[in-house]
Amino acid sequence: MSTTDTDVGGAITLADDELDPFITHTGTRDRLTGPGLPGDGTLLGFGALREHGLRTVADLAGDADKLAEELRDRLVIGALRSLDRDLESIVLDGTTGEVSSTHVLRNPAHLDLSPLAPSLEALLRFAAATEELTLSRGWPGPFGPKAVAEVSDRLSAVFEDGVGGHVPPYWRMAALIRPLARIAGPGEGLVLGLPKRLLDEEFGAGEIMRFEDVDFPPALTHEPTRRFLRETGLPEDGFLFQLDTEVPLPALTEYYADERPDEFSAGLLPAAADRLIRLGYLLEDTSLVVDGVTGAVLAWSEPDLTLRPLNADISTLAFTLWLLHREKSVDAAHGLSGSYEQLAATLTETLATVDPAACDPTPSLPGDDGRRHWPEIFENRAGGTLYA
Repeated sequence: MSTTDTDVGGAITLADDELDPFITHTGTRDRLTGPGLPGDGTLLGFGALREHGLRTVADLAGDADKLAEELRDRLVIGALRSLDRDLESIVLDGTTGEVSSTHVLRNPAHLDLSPLAPSLEALLRFAAATEELTLSRGWPGPFGPKAVAEVSDRLSAVFEDGVGGHVPPYWRMAALIRPLARIAGPGEGLVLGLPKRLLDEEFGAGEIMRFEDVDFPPALTHEPTRRFLRETGLPEDGFLFQLDTEVPLPALTEYYADERPDEFSAGLLPAAADRLIRLGYLLEDTSLVVDGVTGAVLAWSEPDLTLRPLNADISTLAFTLWLLHREKSVDAAHGLSGSYEQLAATLTETLATVDPAACDPTPSLPGDDGRRHWPEIFENRAGGTLYA
């Protein structure tokens, strides 16, 4: 195999004789022997092609005899990427040039291909448009509902023009979900400045709880968080988050002392529990707390006595709850959850664009094992989190 500038992640190219006998499609041969494929990308990774050259599905499948005949000579050239891991293999039809995705290492008898693009040219164009329009918070704006709609329309036009009809699920998600990261621009003292009444319009005005100063314990000194809770508020029932509304917000130490005095001694609580303000719960045994000094939003797990990062602050928590609720509406209209793993990855990537801390597994607290609540919840197909 020949490559170009592989030491610095340059384009990956193949010689003519390396394409025989599997690739006969003229446009595909021209692409692979000419400009090649990008060495690295956010959405698409072709490292396997650089490392191993062309390999067929039959080469990689555990029991190739069970493969459908039409799948055996398809070529595995790379992978769809999801943050720091491969999501699905990218598979090329050397005769037609069509590109699909699949889990090659699954049971060959049940291996299904999901369409991605009619050609490598279209695949690269789709990925470039998605990265340009949705993946960078460095984009100067605009933000808000109008910006979300405009980006969604632009992406949809690129995809529809490229396939000449029905847009594959992966790119339909890209057009409908990824632009949601543009709903809010930078905030004052918080990561995001959510549009006014965004939560009211999404959840219903009567479903949003706003707090008064009397509800805040002395330990909640982070003024941007106090302001957000007073002026914007949080949904009482965020589907995957239940807000405590019965009593003034307690510090974690006060919550256990007053509500569950026989269950946890102070020595089992996390450090600085007296400044961790309990907002409610994510799961029956997992509290959602905000650091009263820094405004960081954390998850306190009782079963393993571990405090983990959840969101950067109260504004990105609100965005996460809004994103999940919006996804339900989009799925109901477009049936995205039929491609569940792709949808989970798209949700995680969209959240990571806005709030990297919510998805970054790098340990950052004592005892932190790198588990992150939102990506795990998104990926929990058995729990049906993303089904409308």
